[in-house]
Amino acid sequence: MTIEPQHPPEGTNRKRPSAAVAQAARRLDEAGVEAARTEAELLAAYVLGVPRGRLALADGFDADQLATFDALVARRAHREPLQHLVGSTAFRRLELAVGPGVFVPRPETELLAGWGIEQGRALARGRGPEELLVVDLCSGSGAIALSVAQELPSARVVAVERSPDALRWLRRNAADRAAAGDRPIEVVEADVTAPDLLADLAGRVDVLLCNPPYVPADTVVAPEVAGYDPAEAVFGGVDGLTVIRPVVTRAGALLRPGGALGIEHDDTHAADVPALLVADGRFTAVTAHRDLTGRPRFATASRRSDGRRPDPGPPWQTGSS
Repeated sequence: MTIEPQHPPEGTNRKRPSAAVAQAARRLDEAGVEAARTEAELLAAYVLGVPRGRLALADGFDADQLATFDALVARRAHREPLQHLVGSTAFRRLELAVGPGVFVPRPETELLAGWGIEQGRALARGRGPEELLVVDLCSGSGAIALSVAQELPSARVVAVERSPDALRWLRRNAADRAAAGDRPIEVVEADVTAPDLLADLAGRVDVLLCNPPYVPADTVVAPEVAGYDPAEAVFGGVDGLTVIRPVVTRAGALLRPGGALGIEHDDTHAADVPALLVADGRFTAVTAHRDLTGRPRFATASRRSDGRRPDPGPPWQTGSS
Protein backbone atom coordinates (compact mmCIF):
# COMPACT_ATOMS: atom_id res chain seq x y z
CA MET A 1 0.00 0.00 0.00
CA THR A 2 1.33 3.42 -0.94
CA ILE A 3 1.08 6.12 1.71
CA GLU A 4 0.63 9.55 0.22
CA PRO A 5 2.25 12.51 2.01
CA GLN A 6 -0.30 14.33 4.15
CA HIS A 7 0.51 17.84 2.96
CA PRO A 8 -1.61 20.65 4.36
CA PRO A 9 -4.87 21.02 2.45
CA GLU A 10 -5.18 24.01 0.17
CA GLY A 11 -6.68 27.00 1.90
CA THR A 12 -5.33 26.16 5.37
CA ASN A 13 -2.84 28.25 7.32
CA ARG A 14 -0.51 25.33 7.94
CA LYS A 15 3.06 25.59 6.72
CA ARG A 16 4.60 22.58 5.06
CA PRO A 17 7.42 20.94 7.05
CA SER A 18 9.72 20.95 4.03
CA ALA A 19 9.52 24.72 3.66
CA ALA A 20 9.97 25.41 7.37
CA VAL A 21 12.90 23.02 7.62
CA ALA A 22 14.63 24.54 4.59
CA GLN A 23 14.43 28.02 6.09
CA ALA A 24 15.60 26.77 9.49
CA ALA A 25 18.52 24.87 7.99
CA ARG A 26 19.74 28.00 6.23
CA ARG A 27 19.58 29.96 9.47
CA LEU A 28 21.43 27.30 11.44
CA ASP A 29 24.08 26.94 8.75
CA GLU A 30 24.69 30.69 8.79
CA ALA A 31 25.09 30.46 12.58
CA GLY A 32 27.85 27.86 12.19
CA VAL A 33 25.85 24.84 13.34
CA GLU A 34 27.22 21.62 11.89
CA ALA A 35 24.69 19.25 10.30
CA ALA A 36 22.26 22.16 10.09
CA ARG A 37 19.73 20.31 7.94
CA THR A 38 19.66 17.31 10.26
CA GLU A 39 19.18 19.47 13.33
CA ALA A 40 16.41 21.49 11.66
CA GLU A 41 14.61 18.24 10.85
CA LEU A 42 15.03 16.98 14.40
CA LEU A 43 13.57 20.18 15.82
CA ALA A 44 10.67 20.02 13.38
CA ALA A 45 9.97 16.40 14.27
CA TYR A 46 10.09 17.29 17.97
CA VAL A 47 7.56 20.11 17.58
CA LEU A 48 5.24 18.07 15.36
CA GLY A 49 5.52 14.98 17.57
CA VAL A 50 6.57 12.62 14.79
CA PRO A 51 9.72 10.59 14.08
CA ARG A 52 12.19 12.43 11.88
CA GLY A 53 11.76 9.82 9.15
CA ARG A 54 8.05 10.66 8.87
CA LEU A 55 8.33 14.42 8.49
CA ALA A 56 7.35 14.18 4.83
CA LEU A 57 4.09 12.51 5.84
CA ALA A 58 3.26 14.90 8.68
CA ASP A 59 0.60 17.57 8.72
CA GLY A 60 2.05 21.05 8.44
CA PHE A 61 2.77 23.45 11.29
CA ASP A 62 -0.19 25.33 12.65
CA ALA A 63 0.45 28.87 13.85
CA ASP A 64 1.35 27.88 17.43
CA GLN A 65 3.63 25.06 16.33
CA LEU A 66 5.38 27.29 13.84
CA ALA A 67 5.99 29.91 16.52
CA THR A 68 7.43 27.22 18.80
CA PHE A 69 9.61 25.87 16.01
CA ASP A 70 10.91 29.33 15.10
CA ALA A 71 11.74 30.02 18.75
CA LEU A 72 13.68 26.77 19.08
CA VAL A 73 15.58 27.46 15.86
CA ALA A 74 16.51 30.91 17.18
CA ARG A 75 17.84 29.38 20.39
CA ARG A 76 19.83 26.80 18.45
CA ALA A 77 21.24 29.55 16.24
CA HIS A 78 22.55 31.09 19.46
CA ARG A 79 24.27 27.73 20.01
CA GLU A 80 22.12 26.38 22.80
CA PRO A 81 22.60 22.60 22.53
CA LEU A 82 19.99 20.68 20.56
CA GLN A 83 19.72 18.21 23.44
CA HIS A 84 18.72 20.99 25.83
CA LEU A 85 16.05 22.17 23.43
CA VAL A 86 14.41 18.75 23.08
CA GLY A 87 15.22 17.66 26.64
CA SER A 88 16.93 14.38 25.87
CA THR A 89 19.76 12.64 24.04
CA ALA A 90 20.29 9.18 22.62
CA PHE A 91 23.06 6.99 24.02
CA ARG A 92 23.45 3.42 22.81
CA ARG A 93 19.96 1.92 23.36
CA LEU A 94 18.79 4.62 25.75
CA GLU A 95 17.05 7.99 25.60
CA LEU A 96 18.32 10.05 28.52
CA ALA A 97 16.96 13.27 29.98
CA VAL A 98 19.54 16.08 29.91
CA GLY A 99 19.54 19.83 30.39
CA PRO A 100 21.25 22.66 32.27
CA GLY A 101 23.65 21.41 34.93
CA VAL A 102 24.69 18.11 33.37
CA PHE A 103 27.21 17.21 30.70
CA VAL A 104 25.57 15.97 27.50
CA PRO A 105 27.07 12.53 26.76
CA ARG A 106 28.87 12.28 23.42
CA PRO A 107 28.63 9.44 20.88
CA GLU A 108 32.32 8.57 21.31
CA THR A 109 31.67 7.60 24.93
CA GLU A 110 29.44 4.80 23.65
CA LEU A 111 32.67 3.00 22.69
CA LEU A 112 33.93 3.04 26.28
CA ALA A 113 30.55 1.84 27.55
CA GLY A 114 30.51 -0.93 24.96
CA TRP A 115 34.02 -2.01 25.89
CA GLY A 116 33.03 -2.18 29.55
CA ILE A 117 29.92 -4.21 28.76
CA GLU A 118 31.97 -6.71 26.75
CA GLN A 119 34.51 -7.01 29.56
CA GLY A 120 31.70 -7.64 32.01
CA ARG A 121 30.20 -10.34 29.83
CA ALA A 122 33.57 -12.06 29.50
CA LEU A 123 34.14 -11.99 33.25
CA ALA A 124 30.60 -13.19 33.97
CA ARG A 125 31.03 -16.25 31.75
CA GLY A 126 33.77 -17.55 34.02
CA ARG A 127 32.17 -16.40 37.26
CA GLY A 128 29.23 -18.70 37.73
CA PRO A 129 26.48 -17.43 40.04
CA GLU A 130 28.65 -14.75 41.70
CA GLU A 131 27.32 -11.26 41.02
CA LEU A 132 29.34 -8.92 38.81
CA LEU A 133 30.17 -5.47 40.22
CA VAL A 134 30.58 -2.51 37.85
CA VAL A 135 31.44 1.05 38.94
CA ASP A 136 30.96 4.18 36.85
CA LEU A 137 32.91 7.21 38.10
CA CYS A 138 31.97 10.79 37.08
CA SER A 139 28.61 9.38 36.03
CA GLY A 140 26.93 12.66 35.04
CA SER A 141 23.62 11.83 33.35
CA GLY A 142 24.20 8.13 34.04
CA ALA A 143 24.80 7.24 30.39
CA ILE A 144 27.49 4.62 31.02
CA ALA A 145 26.03 3.18 34.23
CA LEU A 146 22.52 2.86 32.81
CA SER A 147 23.76 1.31 29.57
CA VAL A 148 25.63 -1.32 31.56
CA ALA A 149 22.58 -1.99 33.73
CA GLN A 150 20.38 -2.45 30.66
CA GLU A 151 22.77 -4.54 28.58
CA LEU A 152 24.32 -6.49 31.45
CA PRO A 153 21.33 -7.04 33.76
CA SER A 154 23.15 -9.59 35.91
CA ALA A 155 25.53 -6.88 37.17
CA ARG A 156 25.28 -4.68 40.22
CA VAL A 157 26.06 -1.16 38.97
CA VAL A 158 27.25 1.72 41.15
CA ALA A 159 27.27 5.26 39.71
CA VAL A 160 29.34 7.96 41.44
CA GLU A 161 28.79 11.70 40.91
CA ARG A 162 29.70 14.80 42.92
CA SER A 163 27.76 17.67 41.35
CA PRO A 164 24.33 18.32 42.93
CA ASP A 165 23.00 19.53 39.58
CA ALA A 166 24.21 16.47 37.70
CA LEU A 167 22.92 14.21 40.47
CA ARG A 168 19.40 15.43 39.87
CA TRP A 169 19.59 14.33 36.22
CA LEU A 170 21.31 11.07 37.17
CA ARG A 171 18.63 10.16 39.70
CA ARG A 172 15.87 11.11 37.26
CA ASN A 173 17.32 8.91 34.53
CA ALA A 174 17.96 6.07 36.98
CA ALA A 175 14.34 6.21 38.14
CA ASP A 176 13.06 6.31 34.55
CA ARG A 177 15.09 3.27 33.54
CA ALA A 178 14.07 1.33 36.64
CA ALA A 179 10.42 2.12 35.87
CA ALA A 180 11.01 0.83 32.33
CA GLY A 181 12.14 -2.51 33.74
CA ASP A 182 15.93 -2.21 33.79
CA ARG A 183 17.81 -3.35 36.87
CA PRO A 184 18.08 -0.37 39.26
CA ILE A 185 21.52 1.15 39.72
CA GLU A 186 22.97 2.51 42.97
CA VAL A 187 23.74 6.24 42.99
CA VAL A 188 26.50 7.48 45.29
CA GLU A 189 27.23 11.16 45.89
CA ALA A 190 30.99 11.41 46.24
CA ASP A 191 34.16 13.04 44.93
CA VAL A 192 36.02 10.53 42.73
CA THR A 193 39.37 12.02 43.77
CA ALA A 194 38.80 11.14 47.45
CA PRO A 195 41.47 8.69 48.67
CA ASP A 196 38.84 6.60 50.51
CA LEU A 197 36.32 6.53 47.66
CA LEU A 198 33.99 3.50 47.93
CA ALA A 199 36.14 2.04 50.68
CA ASP A 200 33.63 -0.75 51.28
CA LEU A 201 34.15 -1.98 47.70
CA ALA A 202 37.96 -2.08 47.77
CA GLY A 203 39.28 -5.16 46.00
CA ARG A 204 35.80 -6.23 44.85
CA VAL A 205 35.10 -4.27 41.64
CA ASP A 206 35.10 -6.25 38.39
CA VAL A 207 34.82 -3.39 35.89
CA LEU A 208 35.55 0.28 36.57
CA LEU A 209 34.69 2.88 33.92
CA CYS A 210 35.26 6.61 34.01
CA ASN A 211 34.54 9.53 31.68
CA PRO A 212 36.12 12.31 33.76
CA PRO A 213 36.62 16.01 33.06
CA TYR A 214 39.78 15.89 30.93
CA VAL A 215 40.03 18.91 28.63
CA PRO A 216 43.14 21.02 29.41
CA ALA A 217 42.14 24.35 30.95
CA ASP A 218 43.34 26.62 28.14
CA THR A 219 41.59 24.69 25.34
CA VAL A 220 39.15 26.62 23.17
CA VAL A 221 35.91 24.64 23.02
CA ALA A 222 32.72 24.90 20.95
CA PRO A 223 30.09 27.46 22.01
CA GLU A 224 27.73 24.67 23.05
CA VAL A 225 30.39 23.41 25.47
CA ALA A 226 31.63 26.79 26.69
CA GLY A 227 28.17 28.17 27.31
CA TYR A 228 26.18 25.17 28.49
CA ASP A 229 28.19 22.13 29.62
CA PRO A 230 29.26 22.49 33.28
CA ALA A 231 32.92 23.55 33.37
CA GLU A 232 33.63 21.09 36.18
CA ALA A 233 32.52 18.26 33.88
CA VAL A 234 34.69 19.43 30.98
CA PHE A 235 38.01 20.84 32.18
CA GLY A 236 40.53 18.75 34.05
CA GLY A 237 43.07 21.28 35.26
CA VAL A 238 46.05 22.77 33.44
CA ASP A 239 47.03 19.53 31.70
CA GLY A 240 43.63 17.85 31.77
CA LEU A 241 44.83 15.08 34.09
CA THR A 242 43.87 16.51 37.49
CA VAL A 243 41.03 14.01 37.96
CA ILE A 244 42.51 11.15 35.96
CA ARG A 245 45.60 10.81 38.17
CA PRO A 246 43.71 10.07 41.42
CA VAL A 247 41.19 7.91 39.52
CA VAL A 248 44.05 5.67 38.32
CA THR A 249 45.38 5.44 41.87
CA ARG A 250 41.99 4.62 43.37
CA ALA A 251 41.14 2.15 40.60
CA GLY A 252 44.14 0.07 41.60
CA ALA A 253 42.63 -0.29 45.08
CA LEU A 254 39.03 -0.86 44.03
CA LEU A 255 39.54 -3.47 41.31
CA ARG A 256 39.85 -7.13 42.11
CA PRO A 257 42.71 -9.09 40.50
CA GLY A 258 41.87 -9.43 36.80
CA GLY A 259 39.38 -6.57 36.97
CA ALA A 260 39.03 -4.26 33.96
CA LEU A 261 39.60 -0.50 33.88
CA GLY A 262 38.57 1.95 31.14
CA ILE A 263 39.19 5.72 31.22
CA GLU A 264 38.17 8.21 28.53
CA HIS A 265 40.64 11.04 27.87
CA ASP A 266 41.43 14.00 25.65
CA ASP A 267 42.92 13.32 22.23
CA THR A 268 46.11 15.01 23.43
CA HIS A 269 46.51 12.32 26.11
CA ALA A 270 47.25 9.42 23.76
CA ALA A 271 50.53 8.70 25.54
CA ASP A 272 49.89 10.31 28.93
CA VAL A 273 47.06 8.15 30.27
CA PRO A 274 48.58 4.79 29.25
CA ALA A 275 51.84 5.99 30.79
CA LEU A 276 50.05 6.73 34.07
CA LEU A 277 48.62 3.22 34.10
CA VAL A 278 51.99 1.64 33.44
CA ALA A 279 53.75 3.81 36.03
CA ASP A 280 51.23 2.83 38.70
CA GLY A 281 52.56 -0.72 38.51
CA ARG A 282 49.30 -2.49 39.38
CA PHE A 283 48.01 -2.83 35.81
CA THR A 284 48.79 -4.98 32.83
CA ALA A 285 47.43 -5.22 29.27
CA VAL A 286 47.45 -1.43 28.99
CA THR A 287 45.84 -0.56 25.66
CA ALA A 288 45.13 2.71 23.85
CA HIS A 289 41.88 2.98 21.86
CA ARG A 290 40.79 5.39 19.13
CA ASP A 291 37.28 6.60 18.39
CA LEU A 292 35.46 6.28 15.08
CA THR A 293 37.19 9.41 13.75
CA GLY A 294 40.61 7.95 14.50
CA ARG A 295 41.34 10.19 17.49
CA PRO A 296 42.85 8.75 20.69
CA ARG A 297 39.86 8.44 23.02
CA PHE A 298 40.24 5.98 25.91
CA ALA A 299 42.74 3.71 27.62
CA THR A 300 42.09 0.33 29.19
CA ALA A 301 43.97 -2.01 31.46
CA SER A 302 43.62 -5.10 33.64
CA ARG A 303 44.36 -5.21 37.38
CA ARG A 304 47.44 -7.29 38.00
CA SER A 305 47.18 -10.22 40.36
CA ASP A 306 50.89 -10.88 41.00
CA GLY A 307 52.04 -7.47 42.22
CA ARG A 308 54.92 -7.34 39.73
CA ARG A 309 55.83 -4.50 37.42
CA PRO A 310 54.91 -4.95 33.75
CA ASP A 311 57.35 -7.03 31.75
CA PRO A 312 59.95 -5.16 29.69
CA GLY A 313 58.89 -4.20 26.20
CA PRO A 314 56.27 -1.86 24.71
CA PRO A 315 54.40 -0.28 27.66
CA TRP A 316 51.05 -0.41 25.93
CA GLN A 317 49.28 -1.42 22.79
CA THR A 318 47.19 0.53 20.32
CA GLY A 319 43.70 -0.92 20.16
CA SER A 320 41.68 -1.23 16.96
CA SER A 321 38.54 0.32 18.44
